[in-house]
Order: sequence, then structure tokens, then C-alpha cells
Amino acid sequence: MQTAIKRIKSELEGLYPETEIRSFSQLMIEKVTGFSRTKIIVNKNTLFSDEQHQEIESFIKKLKNFVPIQYILGETEFYGLTFNVDESVLIPRPETEELVDWIRTENDRSAFLNILDIGTGSGCIAISLKHEFANAVVDAFDISDTALETAKSNAVHNKLEVNFLKVDILNTPDFEKKWDIIVSNPPYVLENEKAEIQPNVLDNEPHVALFVPDNDPLIFYRCIAQFSLRQLKPGGKLYFEINRQYGKATMDLLVELGFTDIELRKDISGNDRMIKASPQAPKGGCKE
Repeated sequence: MQTAIKRIKSELEGLYPETEIRSFSQLMIEKVTGFSRTKIIVNKNTLFSDEQHQEIESFIKKLKNFVPIQYILGETEFYGLTFNVDESVLIPRPETEELVDWIRTENDRSAFLNILDIGTGSGCIAISLKHEFANAVVDAFDISDTALETAKSNAVHNKLEVNFLKVDILNTPDFEKKWDIIVSNPPYVLENEKAEIQPNVLDNEPHVALFVPDNDPLIFYRCIAQFSLRQLKPGGKLYFEINRQYGKATMDLLVELGFTDIELRKDISGNDRMIKASPQAPKGGCKE
């Protein structure tokens, strides 16, 4: 094991920060041994088999090509649960955990709520909310067949029931069903921000889930908000994760559409990141 750890450090030095290399090393050792962090310490002198060394070498090669560690290992943790991830879905972010936590802390977790997650991806929001709101009926939309397959597998893996539907939120019909909570972390990175995106994200994560046109950065927020005006129950709540540059613009959009009780929150890094609002009255359909 010690040989493998030294190998990881020497091969990745200069490519990643030292703290990140330590984290990669921990995750890779856990993956090839099945040991917990405590067991790794206790068994630090364990000798690896040839197969384990080969697996580590495979991980190192991919990391040197800037493939995200979550895709390499095929899984990641989110809000205390384990999720399978691959190139069909975005890797869940800590900021999105903050959004889930906001919903959890200000709503009755024992209530029989109807909750909808729009643009579910890996299913991390929907599945985490079902875990926290045991009596809720949770639905989730996505336009990607492969993302929906990943999300369904994650629900099964975590032994939680979520209803996944293929829906294009830019062209969605009205539903008879009404929801108490609608939440979305839609695409919000501008095309002109690509130069600022790290290669491990830009070259691996699905662009359809990341980017929006420069000339209409709030396209998904507008359509989801208009959908929510029609589909939220009286007193229902809409939650968004947002582009930190567009906090005020998103709030202005919600005011214009007829939402009230609008609240903007910052993430742990101090960036505008989350918005909550409640509808007043329906207004028309989605205008692209």
C-alpha cells in the first residue's frame, strides 16, 4: 500500500495541488481495497496484488489526462448518500448540497409533500430529498435518456423511490398534478465562460447540462418559473441554484413574472447561489 501511495504522489506531483493528491490517493486506496479510512491506517503495510497495482496505474493514467476522479471511480458522495456518476451526468457539487439543506431545514420533513426536481441529472437532488422527506412523493424530469438511466440506478442503489420522467422543460405541456416544492439546478454557465472552466470539467462533463447561450442566460429560469406558476400549489415554493453573476437578474425575472417572498442566499464561498420564491398567479407560457 505504501508503494502505491508513493507512486500516486510522484506521478501526480505538479499536476494537482498537494491536498488534492492526498484526497485522490485516499479515494483510490479505498476503491481498490474496500477498506474504510480507519482500516487503511491500521493496515497501512498491506501488500497489494499485481491486479491492485494495475488498477492504481489505470487511475493515475486517467488523472494525468484530467479525467475527474469521480468518473474514474464511478461514484461520489452527496448529502451522505453514494451516487454512481459517469459522463452522462454532471458531478454533484457541494453548493448543490447547500440547496438541498435549505429545502430540508425550512420544510416539514414529516409532511406528505409533492416534490419535483427539474433537470435531475444523476438524481442527486431528487433522491436526497426523498431520503430526507420520507412521506413525500418525489418526481424528477430530465431530457437525457442516459442521465435518466443513471438517476434510476442511483435511486435503486439507495433504496429510494423517485418517479423519473423524460421532459423537455423548454417545451413542456401542463400537468394535472400540482407540486408543493419545485427545485432546479439548470444549466447556467455562459458559452463565453468556457475559457474559465477547468479542463477536467470542460473535456468530460456533459455540455448540455452546463452551458446556456450568451444572449439568453436565463432561458431555463424563465421557462421553469413560468411552469412553476402553473404547477405549484397555493403556498408552494420554487428553489433554484443560480449562476453567481445573475442573482439580481434572476430575482428581477421572478418579480416580473409575479413571484413573491423572493430570497437570495449565498453559498459557503460567499457567492450568490440560491433563490427561493413563491408564485402569485399564472402568467402565460414559456417564451424562448
